[in-house]
Amino acid sequence: MTDSQGVSSGTPDDQIADELRGVLAEAGITRNRKLVRRILETGLGLGTDGASRLDLKIASAALAEMREAFGLFAPFARTPKVTIFGSARARFDSPAYQQTRNVSAALAERGWMVVTGAGPGIMQAAAEGAGAQHSLGVSIRLPFEEKPNSSIEGSRNVAMKYFFTRKLMLVKESHGFVYVPGGFGTLDELFELLTLQQTGKSEPTPIVLLDEPGGRLWHGLRAFAQEQLLPAGVISPDDFDRVLLTDSVAAAADEITGFWRNYDSLRWAGDRLVLRLRAEPTAAEIAGLDDSFSDLLTSGGFQSRGPLRREIRDHDRLDLPRLVCHFDPFKVGSLYRLIRALNALDSAPRSGSPDHLR
Repeated sequence: MTDSQGVSSGTPDDQIADELRGVLAEAGITRNRKLVRRILETGLGLGTDGASRLDLKIASAALAEMREAFGLFAPFARTPKVTIFGSARARFDSPAYQQTRNVSAALAERGWMVVTGAGPGIMQAAAEGAGAQHSLGVSIRLPFEEKPNSSIEGSRNVAMKYFFTRKLMLVKESHGFVYVPGGFGTLDELFELLTLQQTGKSEPTPIVLLDEPGGRLWHGLRAFAQEQLLPAGVISPDDFDRVLLTDSVAAAADEITGFWRNYDSLRWAGDRLVLRLRAEPTAAEIAGLDDSFSDLLTSGGFQSRGPLRREIRDHDRLDLPRLVCHFDPFKVGSLYRLIRALNALDSAPRSGSPDHLR
């Protein structure tokens, strides 16, 4: 910053802020300028902090990878997506491989895109089932897994150096998740998603554990949770309510798409929970919800109303009917039970997909 004599004035931080504003203006950035400036300020902060070369390489590579991944997904922002996880070691002639191909094909036929880690095994089966035009990949650069599988076009894949950025993109863009039996990597992805759901850090989404026909692997996991984790008090009784275990391709596809039949999205406004729906429930249906889910509320019942002031301010899904309630935040696991009830109302549309993408 300079005064009328051309002499610099203000603090060094003020001068840097002015220069950054100038850089943004010169680059033609007009949207979300505060957030972009914050990214630049964080980068400068790492430099003034004296961060190590390794720390700077991690931060720089992670940001570059996320930018590339955002660019990959951007053209398909209004298309619903399902991420399919499973073992890279699955053989092409195994029942799990065929099961994955079938569920991917079923979801692609319903207009969904399939996202995978772009490797071999279950990831290749998913891409084959969905077809090249309905597949996206987020691969990891490993010595033994360097290229995406042949079923994913090069322009439909982004390669990541770090597992944490890859995991972010496999979860961030999808509105449903299917897990086919796999090893440590598959379980890692499953437990991370369940943790995000359990803690309320991620909005509810359908989660399917799809076994091969007659398979029992996922039943073994549920038994372990019920027999060991639940009695130990380290999970809640409703934590597995958010998961469907099945060996049926049709049931898996129905769970993914049916989750969005009536439910659209939610938002917290202070201590109130706002549930946005595709169809307005009747007074009798609301009374039934009050009776069935009073244990999840801290006070009162469900109120059908228009957008709250905060939603109006943010232009947030103003066209949709909504139910507002004082939901107990410690019972977020039971949100799945409530959402399924909302989807089963007679007033609900017969079918649907994530409407907020349109």
